[in-house]
Formats: sequence, structure tokens, C-alpha cells
Amino acid sequence: MWSLVEPFTVSFVVRALIGGVLLAAACALVGVWVIARGMTFLGEAMSHGMLPGVAVASIMGGNLVVGAAVSAFAMAAGVNALRHSREFGRDTSIGLLFVGMLSVGVIVVSHSRSFATDLTAFLFGDVLAIQRPDLLMLAVAVTVVAAVTVGCYRPFLALTFDPRKAQTLGLRPDLANMVMLALLTVTMAVAFSVVGTLLAFGMLIAPSAAAMLVVRRLPAVMLASFVIGSAATVIGLWVSWYAATAAGATIAATAVSIFFVLLGARRIVTALGGRRPLAPTPVAHPSSEGIS
Repeated sequence: MWSLVEPFTVSFVVRALIGGVLLAAACALVGVWVIARGMTFLGEAMSHGMLPGVAVASIMGGNLVVGAAVSAFAMAAGVNALRHSREFGRDTSIGLLFVGMLSVGVIVVSHSRSFATDLTAFLFGDVLAIQRPDLLMLAVAVTVVAAVTVGCYRPFLALTFDPRKAQTLGLRPDLANMVMLALLTVTMAVAFSVVGTLLAFGMLIAPSAAAMLVVRRLPAVMLASFVIGSAATVIGLWVSWYAATAAGATIAATAVSIFFVLLGARRIVTALGGRRPLAPTPVAHPSSEGIS
């Protein structure tokens, strides 16, 4: 029994645990919208596109999270500006901005004296290095994301499932889209500070995708995503302690593993006796959630 709790008697592991749970809360509130709206590729691009801002902030001695947020916002703004282009599709604009910003980031970092060390830190982060100011920042971010999500739930829901009806109801889908992108920006910047730019995407998507396999209504999906993300944090930290693996990467890998375990269980249940699947991805029309 002692071996189960031993890692969590160490102060830096406890801080990592608290930080991971706070991150799971932020990602649960945003990741559901990202998946439901088909914005997964944008989330991935944003996680990589933060590198230029992080690199510039590091060289100038600034706050890395602020640099990440500025870079992520620039990515989101660029995608939003090009989303109605007739010359190419939305995925093309995301891909071009993604490659361009990642390239700029690598070029900037390559001019620093510790290229390999800095780039590794940017990409993978160090969840075990979280300090109390970082936890305060995470708590503030979760509070802001939660408040905006609650206040904008109806516009977000209508935008996700029926933008035309949202316009008819006066819910201003364009504004809702901008607010949603801002929430994604904040969440990715905060996630970067915990697990790095590459692994932030895994924590944003994997718990929410896993939750969508077992519950239907969006509030329940958000709650389930938080529980799964928190469980991935606990299990990942425990495994990394005894296996001597990178904590952030282990947390993200655990979250992804939970998704595939639930997916496999759902398919097995469906195959055995033709039972009803656990729950499909939430695709209910807004009116079923009280929009009409």
C-alpha cells in the first residue's frame, strides 16, 4: 500500500499532481468543443505554433506562457481570417500557418547557444518543475475558462451544431467563434507550461475523446473528461516515478492509452451479443439541449 502513495509524499510530485488536475479541468472544458466542432487539427497546429512566441520570450527573458499565448493567438487569428477563403480550404490554411510558425520557431531557437536543450524544454516541458506561482496561474486560467464556458454555453452549443440557427436566434456565432478560439489559446498556453507544446495537444484531445465514448450530453462529457484527465495525471506520475520515465510524456501517453482501452471495450461489448454501444460521440441537435 505504501508503494501506491509514496510518490505523492514528495513535494514536487504533489505540485505536479495539483497542476495536472488543474490542467485536466481546463482541457475538459475546451477539448469537448474542439472535437465536436472538428477543430482537432487546429488544436494540434496551435500546440506547435506556440514555438515562435516561446522562443522569442526565452531569448528576451520574458514570460514563456505569455509568449506562447501571443503565438497561439496569432495562429488562431490567421486561421480565422483565412477560413472563408475561396482559393483553398480551411485545413490548407491551418497546415500552412502551422508549418510556417513552427519553422520560424526553430529558426529563432537555432540562434541561441543551447539549441538542443532549449528546444527539448519547449517541446516536452517538465511537469515536475511546477512551482506555486505556476499553480496560481493554472488556477486563474481554469477559473476564467470555466466562467466563460458557463456564460457562453448556449452560443457555443448553437455554433457547434447549427451555426445558421445560432444566427437566427441572435447568438452571434462569429463572436462566439472568436471567444472559443480565445479559450483554446489560453488553454494551450497554460498546457504548454505543464507538459510542453507537443504533449499539450494530447491532454487537450485524449481525455475528451475518451469521455465521448462513454457519455452523451456535453456537460457530462466535460465532467467525464476531467475525471479521465485527472486519472491520467495520477497514473502517469505514479508510473514515471517507478519506471524513471519523463513525467509529462507519461501522463499524456496514459491519457491516450485510456482512450484506446475504452474504445476497445466499447467495440468488444458491441461485438458480443450485439449490445448497444456505450455511447456515441455527442451529435445532438442544439434544440435537444435547450437551444430552441
